[in-house]
Order: sequence, then structure tokens, then C-alpha cells
Amino acid sequence: MNVRILFVLLLAAAWPVSGWSGVGGGEDARIGIRDVWRAYDAFNEVYLDRAKYIYKSDSAVPAAVDRFNGAAAIWCQPIYWDMAMNAAELAARCGERRRAREYRELCRRIFEGERAHYAGFDFEDNNENTGWFIYDDIMWWTISLARAYAAFGDEEYLRLSEQSFSRVWYGSERVGDTGSYDETDGGMFWRWYPISNPEPNRPGDGKMACINFPAAVAALTLAECVPEGRTEPTGVRPVTHTRERYFEMGREIYEWGVENLFDAATGRVADSRHGEGEPDWKSHVYNQGTFIGASVLLYRATGEGRYLTNALLAADYVMRDMSKDGILPFESGIEQGIYTAIYAQYMAMLVYDCGQRQYLHFLRHNISAGWANRDVARNICGGEYARRVERGQTVDSYSASGIPALMLLFAMDRR
Repeated sequence: MNVRILFVLLLAAAWPVSGWSGVGGGEDARIGIRDVWRAYDAFNEVYLDRAKYIYKSDSAVPAAVDRFNGAAAIWCQPIYWDMAMNAAELAARCGERRRAREYRELCRRIFEGERAHYAGFDFEDNNENTGWFIYDDIMWWTISLARAYAAFGDEEYLRLSEQSFSRVWYGSERVGDTGSYDETDGGMFWRWYPISNPEPNRPGDGKMACINFPAAVAALTLAECVPEGRTEPTGVRPVTHTRERYFEMGREIYEWGVENLFDAATGRVADSRHGEGEPDWKSHVYNQGTFIGASVLLYRATGEGRYLTNALLAADYVMRDMSKDGILPFESGIEQGIYTAIYAQYMAMLVYDCGQRQYLHFLRHNISAGWANRDVARNICGGEYARRVERGQTVDSYSASGIPALMLLFAMDRR
């Protein structure tokens, strides 16, 4: 058994968990571990294509065939894998060994299914159906692969995480792009274009929060994962780096993002910036989340208070300015429902790693509201947590992921 998994199992008795009494939809709601499993297992029952072990786009499609026929977006699949890892960890902490084994096996099968579907994780395959054609799509996988390595110790996860990070940062000779990283002005470009035979990015091209802060998270996570004592490689496109180099890469991108995409007066994270123009200040919950995550990782590594201050500013902005009546915002669209699940992952770091438990009431209020308004026949939740999901209603997997993602991380009290 992997030493990390054994350690979690041994800690289960010393780190007890219990449910809490929450309030949702105007009535008291008791959320316990059985509710968590009910919600997460229902999510998989409805959305996981068990013939392929990749996730479907919505509850109406029979199978996840490909991007254009039933499969959830390539960049959202690793978020669902994160949920499986969180479920395995929670089951271990609760002392449910059989369930923990089942969820660890689920994690393995999801990885194998995703690898088979998405070009064998060949990050230089840029076909637009089952391949890789936007930088941030790859970077979400970089993060989850690094997390999987930290959780399970499988060297393949680390190898693929580093390969994908290098592919985004430096570009691909095979594809012809010059990479997301802007050596001249700093920051990360969102995409290469055209997808085939791309041209170099220009100074006015978009640098989105959805690539910059995930890139910072990825680099800082890899800095915690890779072996000590490496020698920094040479060459135009190195595939691996030392811990120190990953840390500097992550910090550099973060600081560029603070300068160009963050309003320190309010805690708001901008959507993007194009060249020297004003940032697009439209706020999205997932961008707030990855900014929080990068801030926490830097605070954890350095102890510098300004990083924690930034994380708190961004978290307060979501609760104060983006939410209504204590309910997280919902953005309608094809994939936007995934935003809560991403936000939840990084809020867990702020709450538990930094001891900022003042956000638990807000997070649990959302859990209570969403769970109270689920389709009770299927135990499926929607993305608008204050609105009831009708029996048999078609719900996309992105929107349905938010409540189970929150439950896996916040429903059970860690004492």
C-alpha cells in the first residue's frame, strides 16, 4: 500500500468527522456522511460513462462518445477526477476502508479511461475532437495529475504532469506554437492560433486569468511534488525542472497576475487583459478560486502574510459581492456550471491549510440550499442552488458537480 494512503488511513481515528445542522431553503437540513455519499454516487450514476470511464455532458445523453457527441469538455474531466480523489480521501478519514478502496479504484479507472480517450495524453496531438488545442485545457490536467501523484505516488502521474506543463510553457515543435509564456512582457497567453500551423502570439493577444492562475497553481504544486536534489536541465524545451525553478515560475506568473488581473482594493480577479488595455473586470468564481489557491500555495511556502491577505480578499469578494442572499452565483452557458467545483477545491486549501474557518457557514449554506432543491428521485442537484430541480429534468454535468464537490470538502467537519 502507498505510504500516503496508509498515513491517511491511520489518521482517520485521530481526525474525526461529523455532519452539521445547516439551513437551506428556509428549513433546517441535517447533512451527514450518508448524504455526501448519496450525492456523489448519484453524480457518478448519472454522468459517468462506465463503458469508457469518462464523464458525459448532461443527464440526457446515453454515452460519452466524443467532444461533439455526449462527452463533457476535456478541461472539465480532470475536475471530476479531483472529486473522485476527494471522495477517496474523505472515505479514508471517515474510516470507511471498503469505500476508500472502491474510490481509489475509481480514480485509477477514470485515469485509464481519460488516457485512452484523449490521445493517450499526447499533449502535442492537436486534433479538435479528442486532442489538445487550448493552453488552459492542458493546464487543468497538469494540476490534477500532480495532485494524483501526491495522493497515490504513481510516477506516471508526475511524468505526465511535467510533460503537460512543459508543453504549455514552451510550446511544441510538432504543433508549431511558441508556448503560452510571454518571455518579453510576462504572463501566459490563453491559446495558440490557428490550431494548425499557428502564428506566434502578439503583444495584444489575450492573457486570461483562466490560464495564468492555473499555471501558477500547477508550477507551485509541482514544486512540492518533484524530488529534491535535481539538477536544472538545459535545452530549449526542458520537460522537467527543479523544485526551486518550479517555485520561481509559479511565483513569477502569480506576481504578473497580481499586477495585471487583480484589484487589491476589492479582491476582484479580472477575466483577462489584452496588451496594454484595461483588464476585463468581469468576475468568475473559478478565477477567484485559482487566485485563492495560488495565494495559499505561496503563503504555505513562504509564510509571507501578503499572500494570505490576497487570498482572503478574493474569498471575501465572492461572498460579499458575487453572491446573493448567501448563494454562490450561477453563470448560464455550456460549461460554466463547473466553476463552483473548481472554487471549492481552492477554498478547502484556505479553510483547512490556513485555518480560515469563517467561510464554512457560507459554504455549508450553499450545500444545504442545493441539496434541499435536488431532484430527490435521482439525487441530482442543479447549478442554481436556490431553485428546485424538477423530477427528470435534463441537467448538465457541469452544473450538477457543484453541490457534491462542496459536500466532499465541507459537509463533514474536520476536528
